[in-house]
Amino acid sequence: MDARLNLHGNALAGQILKYVNSAGKAVGGSSLPMATQELVKLRASQINGCGFCTDMHFKDAIAAGETAQRLNLVAAWREATVFTEAERAALELAEEGTRIADAAGGVSDEVWANAAKHYTEDELVVLIAVIAIINTYNRLNVMIQQPAGAYEPGMFG
Repeated sequence: MDARLNLHGNALAGQILKYVNSAGKAVGGSSLPMATQELVKLRASQINGCGFCTDMHFKDAIAAGETAQRLNLVAAWREATVFTEAERAALELAEEGTRIADAAGGVSDEVWANAAKHYTEDELVVLIAVIAIINTYNRLNVMIQQPAGAYEPGMFG
């Protein structure tokens, strides 16, 4: 299976992705735990049906020391006992932020307040940025039908 477009071989796509990648790098050094960032990326990618990003963030999380058990339970986080209350709040925000079109009014006040109990204002900024950025990548990859499975941690820098 081949992608409809080669985003890495197209000059205009490269220019656009440069800025999306810059936004992603800006959140990487924040105080929001990397484990939380990867869990959120994985959950949004699952919801959006983005095989490439699901593969990528599963593998990146494993490479960063995350357990297979926790990653396997991300899709069923509400019933799982392996996540902290803060992680659960982040996953809930990621779900509502990803499913904006499905939720009347977008992210509910209750979900926002729960996330705000666990994260500082700067961490909330990073959390919503991570959710927005992964949704951008999910949509790009789903639209071009980017094949999944060949990603290796670190292959993009």
